[in-house]
Amino acid sequence: MPAPGFAVIVTGAMLLLGGLSVLFGYKVKIGSILLVLFLLATAFMVHTFWTFEGQQAQVEMAQFMKNIALAGAALVFFYFGTGPKSIEKHGE
Repeated sequence: MPAPGFAVIVTGAMLLLGGLSVLFGYKVKIGSILLVLFLLATAFMVHTFWTFEGQQAQVEMAQFMKNIALAGAALVFFYFGTGPKSIEKHGE
């Protein structure tokens, strides 16, 4: 990776902003997309289970599947949006 320090800052901001937006129900569509992008990139770039053998392949596959499942959950937030007690709907 050419700029690991920069990547840590960018991905940390993606996780923080995405997580807080979902937690508080503010701009959930943007936050959930940030989470999906991070999770899919991590799954396919870091947890490459197809390049390992034996026990390590199983560990990487479990992490890969976890990231894919969490990305799917974030897509549910993207599709349905915020709930009735979110910050965005508080004033309505």
